[in-house]
Amino acid sequence: MKKIEVTGISSKYEDLRVLEDISLYADERELVSILGPSGCGKSTLFNIISGLIKPDAGKVLIDGEDHTGKPGRVSYMHQKDLLFPWRTIMDNVIIPLVIRGEGIEKARAQADKYFPVFGLEGFQDRYPSQLSGGMRQRAALLRTYMFKSDIMLLDEPFGGLDAITRRKMQEWLLQVLEKLGSTILFITHDIDEAIFLSDRIYLFTERPASVRRVFTVDIDRPRGSKTFTSDRFNRLKESILELL
Repeated sequence: MKKIEVTGISSKYEDLRVLEDISLYADERELVSILGPSGCGKSTLFNIISGLIKPDAGKVLIDGEDHTGKPGRVSYMHQKDLLFPWRTIMDNVIIPLVIRGEGIEKARAQADKYFPVFGLEGFQDRYPSQLSGGMRQRAALLRTYMFKSDIMLLDEPFGGLDAITRRKMQEWLLQVLEKLGSTILFITHDIDEAIFLSDRIYLFTERPASVRRVFTVDIDRPRGSKTFTSDRFNRLKESILELL
C-alpha cells in the first residue's frame, strides 16, 4: 500500500487554472521531490495534500484512506523557519505537542530526546536570533516532525540558505531520515537538490501544472559529495534539463 497517494487533483483560483489532473505517490520511507518552475502550483498542491484547501477534483489518500480536505494528518514546513523569536528553541519545537494538549514539561521531555538526532543538543535554551540559518532550519524541521512524524511536506526548506550551508543541510537531511524513517514530499526548484535527495522526481509543467515526466533516481545510498559528480547523477540531470 502506498503511504500517500494523490489521484487526479485539479484546482483553480477564480478563473485561473492552477493544477490539472495531478497524480503522484510516495511509498513508506521514500523521499519524493516535486520539481517545477516558480508559480506553477506546487505549493497549492501541498495546501491540498495538507487539507488546508479542497481540490476541484481528485483525492488525497493516506494509508489507503481518503483524507481529502481533512487537515491535521500530515506535517508541513515552509521555506521560512517561522520560529517565534521570543520563545526558546525548545519552546518553539514543542508547539505542536502543546496544541494537542500535552503539558509543558511532558512536551519538553518528549522533544528533548530528538535534539541530538537533529544536531541541536545544547541549543534547547537558545533563541532563534542566536542560531545560524542552517540551525534554525533544523529547529523548524524538528518542530515539523513533532507535529506528525510519518509524513512531512517540505516546501523548499533550504531555499533561503547560502550554497555551502544548503549543501551541508542536504547531506544532513539524508542522514537524519535514515534514523527517522519518515515519508517526505519535497518541493524544490533546484535540479541538483532533487536528484541528490530523492527516490523519485515528478517534473511539473508551467501553470496549470501537470506531471510532465517521472524520473526514478537509481543512485546508490548512502549519498555524499561525490554523488554530484557521478555519471548516473549527470546523466539524470541532462535528461531533466532537456525537458526544461
